[in-house]
Amino acid sequence: MCCVSLLPTTTKPNQTQARTERARCPSRRDDARPPPEMDGSGSWDTIDWNQIKEPRPPRSSSQGMEEFLLEDEEVYAQGHGVVLLNTDEAGILSVTNFRLLFVSQATKGVIELGTIPLTAIEKLNDDVKLQPLPRQHDKKQSRELLQVIGKDMRITLFAFLPKTKQKNEVLDALRRYSKPTNLWDLYAFSCDPSTVYQKSDPKMRLLKEYHRLFRKWFPHSGSEFEKDLHNEWWRVTKANSNYSLCSTYPSALIVPRNISDEDLLQASSFRSGRRLPVISWCDPGSGAVLARSSQPLVGLMMNFRNNTDEKLVSALCTQIIDPTGSLRKLYIVDARPRANALANGAKGGGSESSSNYPRSEVLFLGIQNIHTMRESLSRLRDYVDAHGSISSNGISSAVSFVGDRRNRGSTWGGGNLNSMTQFSSTLGEWLNHIQSILVGASWIAAQIAQESASVLVHCSDGWDRTTQLVALACLLLDPYYRTFNGFQALVEKDWLAFGHPFAERMGVPTITENNGGSQFELLRQPSLGNLSSSPSRGALGSSVSTSNTTSGQSQTSNNCSPILLQWLDCISQLLRLYPSAFEFSSKFLVDFMDCVLSCRFGNFLCNRYLI
Repeated sequence: MCCVSLLPTTTKPNQTQARTERARCPSRRDDARPPPEMDGSGSWDTIDWNQIKEPRPPRSSSQGMEEFLLEDEEVYAQGHGVVLLNTDEAGILSVTNFRLLFVSQATKGVIELGTIPLTAIEKLNDDVKLQPLPRQHDKKQSRELLQVIGKDMRITLFAFLPKTKQKNEVLDALRRYSKPTNLWDLYAFSCDPSTVYQKSDPKMRLLKEYHRLFRKWFPHSGSEFEKDLHNEWWRVTKANSNYSLCSTYPSALIVPRNISDEDLLQASSFRSGRRLPVISWCDPGSGAVLARSSQPLVGLMMNFRNNTDEKLVSALCTQIIDPTGSLRKLYIVDARPRANALANGAKGGGSESSSNYPRSEVLFLGIQNIHTMRESLSRLRDYVDAHGSISSNGISSAVSFVGDRRNRGSTWGGGNLNSMTQFSSTLGEWLNHIQSILVGASWIAAQIAQESASVLVHCSDGWDRTTQLVALACLLLDPYYRTFNGFQALVEKDWLAFGHPFAERMGVPTITENNGGSQFELLRQPSLGNLSSSPSRGALGSSVSTSNTTSGQSQTSNNCSPILLQWLDCISQLLRLYPSAFEFSSKFLVDFMDCVLSCRFGNFLCNRYLI
């Protein structure tokens, strides 16, 4: 099920109109026609579509699956009489240009558990052995098995008829198309989105959201509309219109009205990645703001300073907040543990000193980095893999029949005291991280709402923990973000426009320069959490895995992390406590995450998103 509130943003390669929503490429070339670039000077608009010859390989027919296929979805390989052992249901298993599709032979309907987008497949095991169970027929034992492990926590097991080529055909197609080498093989480039119109320009949507934050109507368009984006305290600047100020920030930024564009340019040099302090949300009544940035470059001794940066940060809290003449307080919230922030000083980074920023207080939230979060999720999934007795749809899982070598072939779901203790510890570790984010975001929102204070949030780079905290605090402060339309605006503003690296964090394909010529190829990212290297997952299948992780990638270079998943988990916790405060339910969050993993739309394909 697709997330209807987020507009798809991809077009066919042979379309001549320019893209209005663009993704950045992590490479640069000096050809006459440069590809999209990281520094902001390039975009999808720079690609000459007419020069790309046959960008997609010829596809086969629908093979009788017409009623189950999406627009422009076609079948590459197919197996008949395949059994989904999780539910013991027989059907037709098809590999399309978008997903692994399983259709029930009995009900003639799509079985959701056995249907998974190709980009959501983490690992394939083709040498799975089932442990003998009572009353199990010999002919089932002789079937050829294929295990599919998904990034969405599911583990499915398919049994093929023996002495046929069906399993090999399906497996070969999965190996080839789940990690494509050609950009245009992604399904997102195969069909025209039916909901994208001229009014869906993401730049205009961002400006409209800025208009709403200033509590102004939306009566104008074009240049008149942009000139109206200011109030007595703040203004919208176009200093980053060509992304030269900061390549990972949106083209339009909210800044204090008394700060010039020249000041912004000078201040940006003092922040990691030039991600200078800018405003994400403002209270039009009190004048309090929620701002975001990256870490300051104070150095190992924390003695480097930048007068313009200090001027910019101080401008976030200079307004008088009551008739007595009291000046607003500023909280500088560093999401990292204090020790980690100090350690970053060895690399030139670090944290602010309150003595350099008047009326400010610096606090550390102690939220761990992306690698710790990845390992926490990995351990949680390891336990579920090794001891779970149900599948992802709540039905008894045939995967529990697979021998676990660590338990000497015993079946799963033992439920003994040791396993329960391990589960409590593993789940508690993950929930402790969720709690840290919730506590931090609620504290930030409380200072703005109750004290009318301004808050500046940052971590190291300002696009992971910072985004989690800022987006969650915005959702707590502003009821609009708890609606369908508001949730879309929040994701587009704080996640997409402010440069969260989706391709790296989600382990989805991204774009890199082809060593040989004019084509583009996809960088094969390691899967979410590097879970294929975990002991339990290695024990499930053969010693020679069909995992698509490249051999040159190591644990230390793996930048995948469940940052977005954690944020959604935090929202789901709030939904449990305050269901009437939201227009949507937790099912909407699941559908949203499915859209991100599926790469069905273009919004979340790459590391940068130009707005």
